[in-house]
Amino acid sequence: MAGSFFSVYRLATALILLCVLQSTALEARDLRLATTTSTDNSGLLRAILPPFERQQGIKVHVISVGTGKALKLAENGDVDVVLVHDRQAEEAFVAAGHGSERHDVMYNDFVLVGPKSDPAGVRGGGDVLAALRQIAATQARFVSRGDDSGTERMERSYWRELAIAAQGKPWYVAAGLGMGEVLTMAGEMHAYTLSDRATYATYQARTGLEILVQGDPRMFNPYGIMAVSRSKYPDINFSGALALIDWLTSASGRAAISAFRPNGEQLFFVTPAGKK
Repeated sequence: MAGSFFSVYRLATALILLCVLQSTALEARDLRLATTTSTDNSGLLRAILPPFERQQGIKVHVISVGTGKALKLAENGDVDVVLVHDRQAEEAFVAAGHGSERHDVMYNDFVLVGPKSDPAGVRGGGDVLAALRQIAATQARFVSRGDDSGTERMERSYWRELAIAAQGKPWYVAAGLGMGEVLTMAGEMHAYTLSDRATYATYQARTGLEILVQGDPRMFNPYGIMAVSRSKYPDINFSGALALIDWLTSASGRAAISAFRPNGEQLFFVTPAGKK
């Protein structure tokens, strides 16, 4: 009788211990982050994520793709959290119930870059639309991301505003590649392209491209972060996603972003606290 009692007791104890271990493993499981190529190509995430990983005891797996693909991964529940740069699409993502509230993290800007020879003669301008109009008029070579990224979406909005159908033209190349690869291609082809400033700075030396147009308010580039909807996908690492959001928007996260200055140049600027 006593042996039977102790057998049941040991079994119950083992089951409780197993549940505790499973719960602990679930809480500490890895986090899947879908993000735009600029945060990865620039080296930002490699610089700022280790302190968060040590603090939380988890590993962040970064999936670096264009913004459109990152949002699709999040919409399908294939990642836990998404950090991208297309505010209109991000707000639509939340409104459709795919994710939690959007949080501003940081910003930088887009720049129009091209060869030193500047065949379209746009150097020194501050109007991106005027520059693209001139590129189209002179049929100077232009390389587009062509990958539904936040950068390409912004570029497409410029062509729409100009009422210029650039796609399909012999001077316009849709690469279907990430920003770093497009910058490399543009350098080899002596072509123009639109880039986020951070990735351009990382690839500048190897491409020979120069910033020719900058400072247009239309080229403002904000980044937002959202956790994937727990109600839609109960199995996602929602607690880990919230922890990353809290850290990136905390004093520690903001300091880490601000301190990222390769070659002494600040490439990302934190959004002022409380500003949306």
